[in-house]
Amino acid sequence: MFAVIRTGGKQYKVAAGDVIQVEKLAGEAGASVQLDEVLMVSDAGKATVGSPLVAGAAVTAEVVAQTRGDKIIIFKKKRRQNYRRKNGHRQELTVLRITGIQA
Repeated sequence: MFAVIRTGGKQYKVAAGDVIQVEKLAGEAGASVQLDEVLMVSDAGKATVGSPLVAGAAVTAEVVAQTRGDKIIIFKKKRRQNYRRKNGHRQELTVLRITGIQA
């Protein structure tokens, strides 16, 4: 059984036991989180596709850790104008372990 969920503007295909990194969600390590934006659920070859969401479906997950992603460098330059800007960014992430899928 697997589901396709939407969180943080991105879509993830998840099954029970999977560990995924998503954009920061509220909650301490060990807390339980319910993800209600389920786009599709597949169980034993029978797929249910929502329009846009599957009614009554939810995915439960446990927060493993709150972490930060790798640093990325943003560099802007306009040639011959002596214009250079360097900036860095680290995205806040939440590591989730999927505990169950309710269809």
